[in-house]
Order: sequence, then structure tokens, then C-alpha cells
Amino acid sequence: MERTGCAVVGGGPAGTMLGLLLARAGVEVTVLEKHGDFLRDFRGDTVHASTIRLIDELGLGDAFRRLPQSRLNRVAFPVPGAGMVTLGDFASLKPPYNYIAMMPQWDFLNFLATEAAREPTFTLLMEHEATSLVLDGGRVTGVRYRTPDGGEHALRADVVVATDGRHSVLRRAAGLQPKDFPVPFDTWWFRLPRHASEKGAVAGIVPAFRGREAMIALFRDDYYQMGYLAPKGADARIRSEGVERFRERVAALRPDLADRVDSIRSLEDLHWLDVRLDRLRRWHVDGLLCIGDAAHAMSPVGGVGINLAIQDAVAGATRLAPALLRRQVGAKDLAAVERRRRMPTLVVQTVQRILHRAVFVPLFAGRMPGPPPALLVVLRHVPVVRRLMPRLVAFGPLPEHAPGFARR
Repeated sequence: MERTGCAVVGGGPAGTMLGLLLARAGVEVTVLEKHGDFLRDFRGDTVHASTIRLIDELGLGDAFRRLPQSRLNRVAFPVPGAGMVTLGDFASLKPPYNYIAMMPQWDFLNFLATEAAREPTFTLLMEHEATSLVLDGGRVTGVRYRTPDGGEHALRADVVVATDGRHSVLRRAAGLQPKDFPVPFDTWWFRLPRHASEKGAVAGIVPAFRGREAMIALFRDDYYQMGYLAPKGADARIRSEGVERFRERVAALRPDLADRVDSIRSLEDLHWLDVRLDRLRRWHVDGLLCIGDAAHAMSPVGGVGINLAIQDAVAGATRLAPALLRRQVGAKDLAAVERRRRMPTLVVQTVQRILHRAVFVPLFAGRMPGPPPALLVVLRHVPVVRRLMPRLVAFGPLPEHAPGFARR
């Protein structure tokens, strides 16, 4: 039976970053990714300041900045009668970490995987799908997986880390159940063309509100990534109304983009995201640790999911690397990672839940055409909020630093 030090299941941002960090410590680490590549549309594409600083600490800053990307310098939204209201102006932060980078997630993951592959103890197995856990006397001692030819194999490991997302196979196999929090909306992602005259280096996120509807637009190099927000349970209704009705909704919310809604050829161009907000009551069992979305699915509000997952990976590597090198990973090591990351997760999810109740519940009930007036007053006139909000969005409540063994 094959063996490794740490088996990481899921080649997303958390899994690939964890693999890179552990490999730099000299730990034998194997990352299993069920897909054949990283090319998947409409994944989180924001790289926050906390992650950019981490990349600099790893000695990869110059290479990262050469990747195609745009910079988001502030988050603002239009309010009828009040103009643009700024949620976070990152110019108030100390350079060079005074922006959020926006790039396709596949470019970011390819970058991390390429750097990790330089380490002799790192292995990335694409098209290897984890199916269950290997158990020995109640302890997780490895993972079973399926190869592209349908073969069934097992990989033994001193510890298994689940980074396989909100529908984690491994957390279900371990009997770990998340606590779900109510979410009032889902999101339908799609693209609209961006004309040459509209292109520029500056990124942006532009929300729009109308009646009981909302939509956001994210600037990409040659297109707009659009997200239509509607109450949960609306997918069947939206699809039954047909593509022409959906085009009308988009044009009404963004009249300036009405000239290109015909590029939505059919409802197959809509990618439905079942928005979830949950958190495991316990992130680990003996021999298995869950991090990232496998431990806590995040709402897209704030775009913080990727960066919170990466911070989990840093905390995990910092604590687990010494134990893995000794081949003595105990329950206390796994518990320490959870203890470190539970507080920032709780803080971010609490903020998201407040925004859900304050903005989206009234919006979809037809009681409010945008953010509540009290929130606007706080954002505009309370100095401590104006100072702290950009930092909270850019860095999160407990940003992690690269461990010494991973720095170059």
C-alpha cells in the first residue's frame, strides 16, 4: 500500500497552499484532486491582501505579480439618492497591501501547484478522486481513491486533511455534521462582454438593486462576471420563465449593459450557486482534519472564502509540520489548528449573517431597495468603522504569517 506523510484531499486554494507549505518543511505530502485540471468557471477569484502578504513572505511575490490580474482598490455600492457609498477604501491601508487582486482561480492554483512541484517531497495527483477513509482501530490512517482508469487504491498517511469543499466526501465519511445557518438567497453566475472602450487596469465590484432583485458585476479583462441574486428556491421559477425574461431582468437592473444581454444564449449559460453558510461543530477526528469549506462553507458576501481557507492552511502547516516530521501527529495537534481558526471563522460568519438579515431579507421581501439607512450612516460617519472595515475585508480578523520553515 502506498504511503505519505500527509494526504491532502482537494486541490483548491487551501489544499494546494497546505501542500506547498508542508513540502517546504520537508514533509512528504500528497495532494489528490479529482478533476483533470483547475479550469472551472465562477470560482472565487479574489486574492486578498492577507494572501498577497503571505505570498511575499514565501518569496513568490515577483512571480505572483507577473500573473494577469487587476486591482480592486475599493468596494462601493450605489444607493438611490445617495450616490456611491464606500464599504471599504483600501487606499487607507499601508502599501503594498492596499488592494485586492482579482485573477482567475485557475491561474492562481496553477501558480501554487507549479511552485509546490519544485519541492522534492510534494506530489500532486490529478484525476484521483477520494472515495472513503482508511481506518485502523477507529483512527483515520489514510484515504481510498479512484484513478482515471477506474482502479481503486489506498494511500496510508500519518494524517489526512480534507480540503474537498462544502460537499466534502471525507467529512461525511467521518460522521462530521455541520451546523447550517439560514441563507436568504442563491446566486446565478454568467458572463457579459466587456467592450474595448470599457477596459482598464482598475477592477471593480458594482452592485445593483431594483425592487426585489439584486445583481453584482465583477470586472474581468474582457468580460463582466455577473451574479444575479434571488431568494432561495427560485431556480425552478427562473428557468421556467425562459431566457428572454432573464435578459429583461438583467437589462432592467443594469440598463448600461442592456445592449449585450443577447450574449446570454440560453439558460444553460447560468451557473447556479446554492449558497450555503455552515460550520462544523468539530473539525477533526483522530487522524483527520477538515479545513476551508470542508470545515466552514462561507457566503459569497465579501468574497472572503478563499482567503479564510488559505489562512486555515497556514495555521495547519505551522502546527502540523513539526509533528509530521516526528511522525507523531496527535489529536491535540488537530485540535490546536481548529482552536486557532474557529474564532476568525465565527467572526466572519457572524458579519455575513448580520448582512444577510439587514440587507437581503428586507430586499427580497420588497421592504427596502438597497442597504438600510442606518448601515449607510455608520459606514459614512463613524470613523472607527471607516478605518477598520477596509482592514477587516482585506486581512480578516486573524491573518496568518508564513512559518519560518516555508520562507525563501
